[in-house]
Amino acid sequence: MRKTKFSNDNYYHIYNRGTEKRQIFLDNSDHARFIHYLYEFNDEKFDPNISRKIERGFASFIQRPRELLVEIIAFCLMPNHFHLILRQIKENGIAKFMQRLGTGYAMYFNKKNERTGVLFQGVFKSILIENDNYLTHLSRYHHINPVELIEPNWRKEGIRDWNKVNNFLENYRWSSYLDYIGNKNFPSLINKEIINSYFQTEGSYKNFINQWLNKDLEVIKDIILE
Repeated sequence: MRKTKFSNDNYYHIYNRGTEKRQIFLDNSDHARFIHYLYEFNDEKFDPNISRKIERGFASFIQRPRELLVEIIAFCLMPNHFHLILRQIKENGIAKFMQRLGTGYAMYFNKKNERTGVLFQGVFKSILIENDNYLTHLSRYHHINPVELIEPNWRKEGIRDWNKVNNFLENYRWSSYLDYIGNKNFPSLINKEIINSYFQTEGSYKNFINQWLNKDLEVIKDIILE
């Protein structure tokens, strides 16, 4: 049972990985389904009976009045784990949202791959983000995280080729980074206001990403998934 008490208007780093560090996203359709669920399950009025009739992929978001459980500030999907930054706006909103997300995606994944058993490594993990410095640095870490797919040792050795990295990140759809630099990807999914309030322009946020140094890991070392 989860002991964390989530409070409204606080920001939390939420993350989980596949059991035994196994992959939980095998192809683009898996990423798309998870993102669809990020949108669909974030609704106090969520109706599973309607949901069962909607099987058209991530582009078919249900257009109806919604009562959000959480604000999704940032997200990043990796082959065997995911990161979210959430702000709770409804009482018990994070717990309800994550229960739906974990159960719904595991059912989808198991059915698709004809498997049984648990998909995730226990209950999702959560850490309170206590100040603005953590929040901005953590968003940056999340958005740089996919670099490990092309430079596996970037955390230890630094980023060797920023041109290559920027090109890769600007073509990686499965995080909120594109929306933060002004390239609409999943604009209806996230709330960018809090992060954007620290930067004058979308170009400023991109510069913030490019100013990453390995010492920045020290700022958030206790709230990252390794």
